[in-house]
Amino acid sequence: MKNDDILGDGIPFEQERTLRQMCYQLLKLPVGKKKNLQFPGLHPVSLNRENIQLLKQRMYYATWKADGTRYMMLITDEGSYLIDRKFRFRRVQLRFPCRHTDGCGENAHHLTLLDGEMIIDTIPGSGEQVRGYLIFDIMAINSISLVGRPFCERWEMIEKEVIEPRNYESNQIQGSQNPHYRYDLETFGMRRKDFWFLSTVNSVLKDFIPKLPHAADGLIFQAWFDPYVPRTHEGLLKWKYAEMNSVDFLFEMVGHHQQLYLHERGKKKLMGATKAVFDDGSSPSLYSGKIIECSWNSEHRVWSYMRIRSDKSTPNDYRTYLQVMRSIEDNITEESLINEISRIVRLPIYACRIPSAKKPNDINIINIYVGSQKSSGYNS
Repeated sequence: MKNDDILGDGIPFEQERTLRQMCYQLLKLPVGKKKNLQFPGLHPVSLNRENIQLLKQRMYYATWKADGTRYMMLITDEGSYLIDRKFRFRRVQLRFPCRHTDGCGENAHHLTLLDGEMIIDTIPGSGEQVRGYLIFDIMAINSISLVGRPFCERWEMIEKEVIEPRNYESNQIQGSQNPHYRYDLETFGMRRKDFWFLSTVNSVLKDFIPKLPHAADGLIFQAWFDPYVPRTHEGLLKWKYAEMNSVDFLFEMVGHHQQLYLHERGKKKLMGATKAVFDDGSSPSLYSGKIIECSWNSEHRVWSYMRIRSDKSTPNDYRTYLQVMRSIEDNITEESLINEISRIVRLPIYACRIPSAKKPNDINIINIYVGSQKSSGYNS
């Protein structure tokens, strides 16, 4: 299994255009006369010395930043659709019963919109792989938009409205001789992604992430009462390990010369005397025309190739590049982050909640994905 594996089945363009408009409506975004609607999912900004002050101003929770593939998911009564960052839709076979049903399948979700990331777990011991979808947000349920509700409410609804009904029905039909549906034959399973109180960051970094059965490259800081903000959300912060801080460029070869492009105001922006280095020994011409993810090598002042971003059709926006460079220059290390947060959680906004806050290692985290052919378990 690979993160860039193509999942599901393609759909006709006219149907895709209609589904795109549905997503915009559920997110309360104007459609107008736009023909080429863009992926509307929210995006975090890089943590730096300036915006880390937001953690002092409103209550934040933390989660790990999984190094997977971003997908939104639209659930309709005619099928479920994975939505990639190119805003392309592929139909997948999944089942989403609503709450308070008798398990007979008469009442299913329609126009429910989720946000999440697809990861691949390697099961400890056996080395087997299982694909899972980690749901970190819900923006609409049965045609009712939730974007204006606080994150804490939306996060609770993921479990109550999406995960629990699937678990319930799966358990009900598991022992049936003639089950009307086989959850174990779904292409991937799903679960709600965990978020923890800000005071647990040390445990997340030191204990939880090292035991994860899939790749992680940092942390996400989510304001507990924030609405869902489509596209760039200045209040949603990401911190990445120094070696994983990266930028996605459009790479082109013109003769023997490299050209790295970003995106600015809908157009390509050439990045001057900037160079990418390919440590695998392959010819740079092999990557011409592709979006490549690169990390900054401060010693040699070059960008080091990491991987091809086949899930993206455009490079990072120039503003994103500036944010990443600011984060690199500020160099918030793991230890300095832990120390800073240990001071922040002493503020009144956090202090009264610390005694009741659960840590990752207080929770028996059994990662059972309802709907996958295999179960992946891990404890923290």
